[in-house]
Amino acid sequence: MKIQLETISPDTKSPFRLLHNPKLNHLFYWHFHPELELVYIEGANAKRHVGDHISEYQGSDLVLIGSNIPHLNFDHGVTTSYKKEVLHFKPEFRDNILEGLPELKSIDRLLELSRYGIAFHGRTKKEVGELMKNLHLLKPFEFFMSIMHILNELSGSKEFELLHKKPFVNKYSKKEQSRIRKIYGFIDERYQHKITLEEVAAMCNLTKPAFCRYFKKATGSTFIEFLNQYRVSQAKRLLLMGKNVSESCYECGFESLSYFNRSFKKITGANPSEFKITYASKANRPM
Repeated sequence: MKIQLETISPDTKSPFRLLHNPKLNHLFYWHFHPELELVYIEGANAKRHVGDHISEYQGSDLVLIGSNIPHLNFDHGVTTSYKKEVLHFKPEFRDNILEGLPELKSIDRLLELSRYGIAFHGRTKKEVGELMKNLHLLKPFEFFMSIMHILNELSGSKEFELLHKKPFVNKYSKKEQSRIRKIYGFIDERYQHKITLEEVAAMCNLTKPAFCRYFKKATGSTFIEFLNQYRVSQAKRLLLMGKNVSESCYECGFESLSYFNRSFKKITGANPSEFKITYASKANRPM
């Protein structure tokens, strides 16, 4: 599973991109992008981690996330049967379509509030969730109009909470954001092989101590913690595809089976064998 850092191709004229039912539950996908994101998920109880906000949602969730706010995929660790829709908006959507139109002022205000991160609940969450589940079935004009209807519903709703007390500001310049994306991409390409702090630091033109400080500040984790989290996420995917513990260990870049077992249990709360057995029993349980 590749990390998608650029969510909308720059050569497309559409301001939107819909990801219909993307399944990333066995991937630790901590990321950010310039596009605004509206995500709906149902049939799951999991973590909502947006910017500095961490909480739990139950059953379903509907969240609007502003440009360049880091967030974890809402289905991370989910083992139940669930549905998920992710809609991205180019930042230019506000300038090219909403700017100067009084009829759309409330939608413009909604997108401004997205800088806080917005979680919707109640009737709004249920009705907008149903609309989002149908987007993939619509023809282009109907698709566009349905999105405008969704935004209008959200902009008029009072059933929401702001996830931050003030607009979340990505602390890093475009240059630094490009650097962290480069690091994520490097991990995604090389996680199956040995990765040293020295080579990643050199790639960023930083000394090893400077890189460690930078990465900890940027992600909240040490580089080794982040790398292990990513490798364990990939190992979970392989285990559930039928790979045995040893195969999953070495195919994800761990050089020691004992270290893999310790890291896996620290991150998931279970050792690899227990995880595989538990998930298999849930998968085989009659609905």
